[in-house]
Amino acid sequence: MSTDTVPHRLLAHGREHGHRFAYSERIDGKWVPTTYGQYVDQVQTVARAFISMGLEPGQRICVLGYNRPEWVIADVAAMCVGAAPAGIYTTCSPEEVQYIAHHAEAPIVVVEDHAQWEKIRAVREQLPHLKRVVLMKGQDPVDDALVWTWDQLIGAGSKTYQAQLDTRLDTLGGDEVATLIYTSGTTGPPKAVMLTHDNLSFVADAGSAMIGMGPDDKCVSYLPLSHIAEQMISIHGAITAGAQIFFAESMERLPDNLKEVQPTIVFGVPRVWEKIYDKVAARLSEAKGMKRVLVEFAMKAARELHTAQNDGRTPSTAVQLRFRLAERLIFKKLKPLLGLGNARLCVSGAAPISTEVIDFFMGLDLMIHEIYGQSEDCGPTTFNFPGRTRIGTVGVPVPGVDVTIAEDGEICVRGPNVFKGYLKDPDATSATMRDGWLLSGDLGEFDSDGFLTITGRKKDIIITAGGKNIAPKNIEAALSDHPLVSQAVVIGDRRKYLSALLTFEPEGTATWANSKGIDISGIEQSAALRSELQAWVDKTNAKFARVEHIRKFTILPREFDIESGELTPTMKIKRSVITTRYTDQVEAMYGGQSS
Repeated sequence: MSTDTVPHRLLAHGREHGHRFAYSERIDGKWVPTTYGQYVDQVQTVARAFISMGLEPGQRICVLGYNRPEWVIADVAAMCVGAAPAGIYTTCSPEEVQYIAHHAEAPIVVVEDHAQWEKIRAVREQLPHLKRVVLMKGQDPVDDALVWTWDQLIGAGSKTYQAQLDTRLDTLGGDEVATLIYTSGTTGPPKAVMLTHDNLSFVADAGSAMIGMGPDDKCVSYLPLSHIAEQMISIHGAITAGAQIFFAESMERLPDNLKEVQPTIVFGVPRVWEKIYDKVAARLSEAKGMKRVLVEFAMKAARELHTAQNDGRTPSTAVQLRFRLAERLIFKKLKPLLGLGNARLCVSGAAPISTEVIDFFMGLDLMIHEIYGQSEDCGPTTFNFPGRTRIGTVGVPVPGVDVTIAEDGEICVRGPNVFKGYLKDPDATSATMRDGWLLSGDLGEFDSDGFLTITGRKKDIIITAGGKNIAPKNIEAALSDHPLVSQAVVIGDRRKYLSALLTFEPEGTATWANSKGIDISGIEQSAALRSELQAWVDKTNAKFARVEHIRKFTILPREFDIESGELTPTMKIKRSVITTRYTDQVEAMYGGQSS
């Protein structure tokens, strides 16, 4: 039995700080807040409804929808009754939804709207465990006995006594499974990562301490809640710290929502930061005369300040004075326009981020702190702490977590954050866990000061026809540093040399094409663009050993995306999908044909 679970922490906030704001959602053009006292009432009502519906300890429910209060309420309510929630990405196909809901044996699935219900309806015959589908708030009823509205769910909560819920809460065990995180499936069907109540509590405590999260902090929830990173911020971390969460309306509305909220803590995957970088860099490149001089002065001043702070040093008086001037002239005006006017901490994780992007934001007085981890260790392994940050690394180990490098270069992790195993998959569990150590699958190395650098992923290692082992990650990151390049995938397994598939960044490329008087239509065929990128490939090659040089490249007509199955919902490249889909382009680079 444990009384320090995330549900218990929420109840404590309701008792002790019930008047404080817990979350806000945008309704009829206004941000409408909900207090911690109201939040507790909502969670307990839904938890009682789950009990009345027959949900037993150890069972699972699924939640399918974009970030909104009902998602989180259902998630925490399931944990309250001893069940485990499992999120499903909104981009999943009906077949993928069926796989997860069936694998979880979920008797209840909560869906955002009718579009997500249609996915369930299409595969309902293949879901023998399913007893009820619940629509989130604001959806019209469906003429189907299987489907309830949110109001019907709330009504069911009155049929169960609070004492029954209290008994469930009193018997929660720290080692019991609290939630399932389904992996994004870059190399096969998703696996269900079992995280315990103790896992979540430890990481929520560690994370809140690492970033100094507290009741005055505001965060915008917009990344998929099916992913552990967003859950640690929007659910477990926020509840632990008593912070405020603002649910974004959509990814399309995110820029506006950021401007309205002006959050204090901002977490983003690299692609989010890159999109902001592309827009701002294009705008700043148009600055002329005195305005350009001021921008360059301000960015230099901010870099000097943050370089000192990253090393744990106090910036000199001269540096501080220059920065204050830059802040007054540039940053106080620029940062609010990005929705980052109050951002005291910016974090990037879930995939590698370019050092050029970090350096650019540092020049805007927005220091991005990279974090590294995976679902199997509940999110964080290492972190670039404020005051102890080294750009190009993923930081130092989280306090209380042991990290070591195996003989073959694999990063291994041990600590209270390491998962219980994969649901129904003992073979995969034993292949990933060894003597209490989580085998991450990532390759890395520590420097003399304890900062970890990721050098590649074991499964991504390219073995050339000449027998050379090459980790493509750093090459791809270097290629993507050019403002015209959006994504890069290095090819070369069992080949005589390396090649690359490149996608162009739409906004930056449009600006570049306009400056050159080139028609953006069919730009990937442009000789000028190819010449520009060839020069960049040559420059990139100079940074690597000869065997790692890119000999040929192909510019693809569009970016890789989630909808086409080329990226995971957290923006990771699905290498096998891409190499299969673009087989003709790849073979052309190895058949003597022009690309």
